[in-house]
Amino acid sequence: MKYFLFPALLFLVFQLHGQSSDATTIRTIYDEALARGKSYEMLEYLTTKIGSRLSGSPGAAASVEWTRHIMQNFDFDSVWLQPVMVPHWERGQQEVGRVLNSKKMGTVELNVCALGNSIGTGPEGVTGNVVEVKSFDDLKRLGEKNIKGKIVFFNRPMDPTQIQTFTAYGGAVNQRGAGASEAAKYGAVGVIVRSMGINPEDYPHTGSLGYAPNVPKIPAIAVSTKHADLLSSLLKNDSGLQFYFETHCQIFPDAPSFNVVGQINGSEYKDEIIVVGGHLDSWDLAQGAHDDGTGCVQSIEALRIFKAMGYKPKRTIRAVMFMNEENGLRGGTEYAAQSALKKENHIAGIESDRGGFTPRGFTLSGTDAAKAKIRSWKNLFEPYGLTDFEQEGGGADISPLAPQGTTLIGFLPDSQRYFSYHHTPEDTFDKVDKRELELGAASMAALIYLIDMHGLK
Repeated sequence: MKYFLFPALLFLVFQLHGQSSDATTIRTIYDEALARGKSYEMLEYLTTKIGSRLSGSPGAAASVEWTRHIMQNFDFDSVWLQPVMVPHWERGQQEVGRVLNSKKMGTVELNVCALGNSIGTGPEGVTGNVVEVKSFDDLKRLGEKNIKGKIVFFNRPMDPTQIQTFTAYGGAVNQRGAGASEAAKYGAVGVIVRSMGINPEDYPHTGSLGYAPNVPKIPAIAVSTKHADLLSSLLKNDSGLQFYFETHCQIFPDAPSFNVVGQINGSEYKDEIIVVGGHLDSWDLAQGAHDDGTGCVQSIEALRIFKAMGYKPKRTIRAVMFMNEENGLRGGTEYAAQSALKKENHIAGIESDRGGFTPRGFTLSGTDAAKAKIRSWKNLFEPYGLTDFEQEGGGADISPLAPQGTTLIGFLPDSQRYFSYHHTPEDTFDKVDKRELELGAASMAALIYLIDMHGLK
C-alpha cells in the first residue's frame, strides 16, 4: 500500500511547493503594482491631456503615438503599429430634443445625444408624434398603420433586479443597436432610445447603432433615464404630443489608424503568445477613463511589472491597444486576421473592458481543460479578493481570436458603478480610484504569470 501512496504524497509535496513559489511571485507582482505602479499616472495623461479618442479623430491619433512612446520608454522588446482602417463619425454641434405641445407642461427641453453612427437630421430637424414601445414585438403589433411618419420611443429599462449589471445591459441594449432599423421597417421617421443606465440620471448615454441593409436610415438619439421617465409620463396624459429633435452628426469615409502592440519575447516557448489588451478608442462625450482607458493602462502596466521584476517569460507576452471597439471592432478583427495570416499561436487572450473597479475575478471561455486549470489557481487569488471564476465570457476585441482555439479571458471587476459612467460625459479620470486600478493591473499580471509558467494544457 505504501508504494502506491508515496508517489501521490510526493506529487502533493511538489504541487504545494509549486504553489508556494507561485504565491511568492504573485505577492511580488502586487507589491510592485501597489508601491511603484505607473498605471494611474498613465491614465491621468491619457484622459486629461489627450482626452476623448473616437476612432478617426485627432485624439485617437494622439493616443496611438503616446502609447507607442510609453511602451518604448518601458523598454519592451519590440513595439509596433498595426495599420487598420476605421469608421470616421463625428457628432457635430450640440443636439436638441424637446417636447413641443404637452398639455401638462407645454414645451419641455430634454437631455439627449445622438447615437454613434447615426445619420444627422440637419438643421431642419425631425418633428413627429411619439409612439412608446418596450420591444420589437411591440412594433410588430402596432404595425405600419400606427408607426408610419412618427418617432418611435424605445423605453425598456435595464433590469435593476439583476445583480450582474452586464446581464441587465444585455437585456436592454438591442433597442439601441437595432432599434432605428427595426422602427424604419414600419415607416418611422426617427428614434428615441432610453439611455443604457440603471440609475435615474440627468445625462444621456451614447453608444453605437447599426443600420440593417436595404432598410431606410433614420436618425436616432438617446435620452437620459430621468427624461425618459418624464417623456413616458407626458405621453400617458397626452398621446398626441409632438417631439422635435435636431442632430448634426456626419459619417465620413473610413480613416487610417493603428493598433499599438508592445511585446516581451518568450525564452522557451516563444511561438506561444499570451495577449492582454484594452481598446484605445473612446466615445467623444468625455475622457474615456473607465471605458477603456483603464483597460489600456492596466495592460501596459502588466508588462511593465514583469520588466521591473526582471522576470523573463517562457512565452511571448503582448500588450495590444485595440482601435475602434466602440463603433466597429475593426482593431480586434484586423489583429486576429493578421495573426491568422502569420499562423501565430495565441494560447490565451485577456481583455480589460469593464472599468477600473475592484477586482472580483475573471470570465472564461475555452476548453473545459483550460478553464479547469485556471480555476485551479483560484486559491492564489483569494487573498487579493478575487473569487469569481465561474462566469463565461472573454471580451469584444479578443473574440475574433476564438476560431484559432485561443482561451479567452475577461478581467472581471465589480460592476455596480460601471453603467453610471459608460458612454456618458461622466466617464472622467476623477471617477477612477488609484488603488482599485492598481489592484486590477496586478491581478491581470498575476494571471499572465501563471499561464506563462504552467501553460493551459
